Amino acid sequence: MKELIKVTTNERDEQLVSGRELHEFLEVGTQYTKWFDRMVEYGFAENIDFLTISQKRLTAQGNATTYIDHAMKLDMAKEISMIQRTEKGKQARQYFIQVEKEYKQQLLDTSKLSPELQMFQGIFNAVAKQELETKRLATQMDNITEIVALNTTDWRRDCRNLVNKMAQVQGGYGAYQEIQTAIYEEVDRRAGSSLKTRLTNLRNRMAGEGVSKSKRDKTNKLDVIESDKRLKEIYLSVVKDFAIKYRVWKEK
Repeated sequence: MKELIKVTTNERDEQLVSGRELHEFLEVGTQYTKWFDRMVEYGFAENIDFLTISQKRLTAQGNATTYIDHAMKLDMAKEISMIQRTEKGKQARQYFIQVEKEYKQQLLDTSKLSPELQMFQGIFNAVAKQELETKRLATQMDNITEIVALNTTDWRRDCRNLVNKMAQVQGGYGAYQEIQTAIYEEVDRRAGSSLKTRLTNLRNRMAGEGVSKSKRDKTNKLDVIESDKRLKEIYLSVVKDFAIKYRVWKEK
């Protein structure tokens, strides 16, 4: 398979992708740091989905300068690729899926096995198929449990995972933003308030406290929700209802 984007593996056997290399491959017109900050707003968290890396390089004039890159886990790279809704994004996603598949499965060429070993391989495959079906049912049960138990301290990640699954049920991650917007609208309806207005007020307060503009711009509706216990309870309830509506336990 031709290498489109370099994928490395760390000491925990996690596959990682350079944010800048992905940005370049996707041919994004927006400047890298602005683009990456916008991608993070889809619910990705530092030290969970990616690491920030500071590197030095020489300018054309021979001066040393520092630039920021990000080591993204493969799942984040796949999701970001799908979010782009471009042919390059689709190509990157398919490439990452294949890289992950080859890495995990380490495909075995059975044609070079002896007839006896090929027979045992056939038996093994039959058993594995049955185990996969069992695991599929177990996964459905896990998905149902995930919906019911959605009240953990890591609620942002868990909610993002559920919204991702809803988007998959709808045919792909292109539906992510539409579903998330619908969830926010339902939260507004149940709470009798406006997350957009609260976000504006929060950013204004931060400005009054001297918080930098870049940090204010990164603040989003989830930060508003996190600061209000009632809003968080409503948001979790809405996400659960939407997960049931989209039948995410059927996700394959």
